[in-house]
Amino acid sequence: MLFLAIVVAFVASIILTPLVRKLAFRIGAVDHPNYRKVHMSVMPRIGGLAIFGAFLIGYILLRPEDSHATGILVGAAIILVTGFLDDMLEITAKAKVLGQLAAAIVVVTWGGLQIEFINFPFGGQLEFGYLSIPITILWIIGITNAINLIDGLDGLAAGVSTIALMALSVMAIIVPNPFVVATAAILAASSFGFLFFNFHPAKIFMGDTGSLFLGYMISVLALLGFKSVAMISLIIPVIMLGVPIFDTFFAIVRRIRMKQKISAPDKSHLHHCLLRIGFSHRQTVLIIYGLAILFGVAAILFSQATVWGSIILLVVMLLAVELFVELIGLAGANYRPILNLVRMIGK
Repeated sequence: MLFLAIVVAFVASIILTPLVRKLAFRIGAVDHPNYRKVHMSVMPRIGGLAIFGAFLIGYILLRPEDSHATGILVGAAIILVTGFLDDMLEITAKAKVLGQLAAAIVVVTWGGLQIEFINFPFGGQLEFGYLSIPITILWIIGITNAINLIDGLDGLAAGVSTIALMALSVMAIIVPNPFVVATAAILAASSFGFLFFNFHPAKIFMGDTGSLFLGYMISVLALLGFKSVAMISLIIPVIMLGVPIFDTFFAIVRRIRMKQKISAPDKSHLHHCLLRIGFSHRQTVLIIYGLAILFGVAAILFSQATVWGSIILLVVMLLAVELFVELIGLAGANYRPILNLVRMIGK
């Protein structure tokens, strides 16, 4: 039955996307080119409606059961409306955050989803108590915005989200968590179907309607699969979502170094850096897909390793990420602590 739901969601996405594209032009939900954007022509930008519609069809067909399900879906509806309003009216950043906050509060209070405690790898436990709610809300909003921030090239957010959802589904099989397996797989199929129209050269953008919805669902499903577990296991979703998380983290580092507002837009995200180096639009997207796959595989290996093996793998990954960031200038052209240290040692 799950396989059928996945196929139906994929086919529904392929059927719905051209219909949503026509609707976008009709109601004026289009994205105009400007100095910060890569595309050169007017593009429809509410493609997320097709992803959501396809997901809903597959979800209703299978009806996976979980006590958190109703809260998750209500929160998804709130986040979808928030993204749609932004695509239509370009609402303020504060209004977008309020929408995300409302969705997160619904899934935490109504859905009952919270990170309650973590077990340390060498013994002991940390109870979050009253902090469990704000920590969970911050995670949901953070990952939601991380997916939103990487939506800068044709097919980038849809592809990275599909890869993350597939890795999440595999991890949920290992845990196991049947609800996360089914929901992540159906959503991955919906996103993959949309990718046929969104890969370069794109015919439609997912817009905030899609990126906020995908970010919200990924953040919630990752929590649902790994909440209230060991600290090592809590790191798994962070590794799995490595591309958007590290891109967002180093964007914050970059803006602090440049004495800019953290929310200030710029053209120095991961995809901008790769384009600036000389990679083509398509090559840049494929490179980031490759990075997303590596992070997904690393998360799976991480989950099966011993405590010391996990720690070694984590250290190696962090060093590799830091070197990559310095080489492409993701945190700023002059940010090269490890490379400068290597040069000093070499002399």
